[in-house]
Amino acid sequence: QVQLVESGGGLAQAGASLSLSCAASGPTLSSVVMGWFRQAPGKERELVASISPTGGRVYYTDAVKGRFTISTDSGKTTLWLHLNSLKPEDTAVYYCAAGVGTIATMIPRYWGQGTQVTVSS
Repeated sequence: QVQLVESGGGLAQAGASLSLSCAASGPTLSSVVMGWFRQAPGKERELVASISPTGGRVYYTDAVKGRFTISTDSGKTTLWLHLNSLKPEDTAVYYCAAGVGTIATMIPRYWGQGTQVTVSS
């Protein structure tokens, strides 16, 4: 069983930066893909960024490439998402997830509780 607890997020102006963190625990962290999803009002939940089990490969959806950075510590006990150059369209609930599949087609098996990011123009 993997447990994920997010922190961070909040309100920011366009162009500003925020950081999200996810405290992870469980016996299989070294073998799972970890990532961040987001869900905006009225939209489906989408994969934003993910990192391979070894941490050697990362994936970003086109909308955040060059602006967001995903990273983890060596033990994969903490997952971060650094959000730079924020845009109003980044407003969403952000979820930490752990699962299987490739970094581009991650299938979540475990979810965090979600944290709100709101970007004002």
